Amino acid sequence: MKTAVFIAWIVFYVSALLALRRMWTGKYVRSPLARALFVSMVNEGDATEQFQEWYHCCLVKLGEDVRPLFLQSYMDQDTKAFLRQSEEKSGWMFTQLYYSFMSTVLSPIVSRTSINGFLGRGAMFVFSGDQFRQLLQISSDWQGDRLLDLGAGDGGVTAVMDKHFKEVYATEVSTPMRWHLQKKNYTLLEVDGWQNPGFYDVISCLNLLDRCDEPLTLLADIRRSLVPGTGRLLLAVVLPFQPSVEVGRKWQWPKEYLKVKGKTWEKQVTHMSKRALQKAGFEVEAVTRLPYLCEGDMYHDYYVLDDAVFVLKPSEAHDTELDS
Repeated sequence: MKTAVFIAWIVFYVSALLALRRMWTGKYVRSPLARALFVSMVNEGDATEQFQEWYHCCLVKLGEDVRPLFLQSYMDQDTKAFLRQSEEKSGWMFTQLYYSFMSTVLSPIVSRTSINGFLGRGAMFVFSGDQFRQLLQISSDWQGDRLLDLGAGDGGVTAVMDKHFKEVYATEVSTPMRWHLQKKNYTLLEVDGWQNPGFYDVISCLNLLDRCDEPLTLLADIRRSLVPGTGRLLLAVVLPFQPSVEVGRKWQWPKEYLKVKGKTWEKQVTHMSKRALQKAGFEVEAVTRLPYLCEGDMYHDYYVLDDAVFVLKPSEAHDTELDS
């Protein structure tokens, strides 16, 4: 009897998903923006103009000190390739049904991040190799000694940066995601054991600040761990800034509160640059606006959030204040 009920539940579940799939993959689900992109790419047209809202910054709304530091980014071929791949995977019906079923089964006991790691889905895209080099103002053959990627996930974004460093370190709390990082031969460090004064040339902290329990402590540890003088922090923050921490299957408020004011992307960037980051002992060298992209599912080709990506250097003024 129990077996029959379980089989009936699976049949009902799959049927419901297929019905939703048909409904959402009609003319009402595929976003006009997505369709425009892929039609344009098929026709070898330039989709950049259609997606400039992802990269648009109203310079007059930025603070005067921040305005000259803004770097205009554009959709490039690597970004288009990620979107094309996401659109293709979204159409794999039976794979998406499997993902959805396993997510439903595992979600009561496993975090969303670990489920994605176990299934090998949910790849992220923050920037391309060209965008990374533009931000750091480095050449294609530039080499640094050590990179640390905090909260590296499956290492997909780490791979964009790793070719420029002799040693690559990473941290990640999710066990399935750590398996992916090990396969890529990155040196895994514990989340409470990566701190090493003056050790790293670049530390990347990508979309982690709003998902960690102690963001102020994290920034202080990063600052101490950068090579004096030349070390840089590459920081990506989703705006509007809405911090919460994933603990098991639940989300909760962080222990430390990082205050970010402003109702627009530009106002929040300005406040972070002049207040929050400056207070943490950093000075902004460059900032850009980029889409934070994630692979989609059977209902959406992809998901997108607004990112502000900063290049930060430790402030000498902050050192002077500490010494005085």
